[in-house]
Amino acid sequence: MTDRKAQGMATRRRVLGDAHVDRAEAAKTEFDAAFQALITEAAWSHLWSRGTIPLRERSMLTIALLAAQGDDQELAMHIRATARTGASREDVLESLLHVAIYAGVPRANHAIKIAKEIFAEMEDQR
Repeated sequence: MTDRKAQGMATRRRVLGDAHVDRAEAAKTEFDAAFQALITEAAWSHLWSRGTIPLRERSMLTIALLAAQGDDQELAMHIRATARTGASREDVLESLLHVAIYAGVPRANHAIKIAKEIFAEMEDQR
């Protein structure tokens, strides 16, 4: 394992949790192995592991960007990750308020619906 891959995998586990990463790794095939390596090294090592801004703020940025793009599955995953990044529900709402102004009310409205559902699931799991 390369240093970048090891660093990326450690950050990925820290943010998404072992269970999520273990499921993704178990589902990996020869077809998507290169993609999994790319996101582990590029997103999780080069970006998320930079240390220039805290995970909380990186989480808020990611949530806003995913909501603005309408990427519902990734948005839900990153809202779940707030339990490990330190971003609060209020932080998520602030991120989505920015989405409303800068990317559109319908995107923010839908993202708020997703956030409410995910936070309710997280409460039920406690």
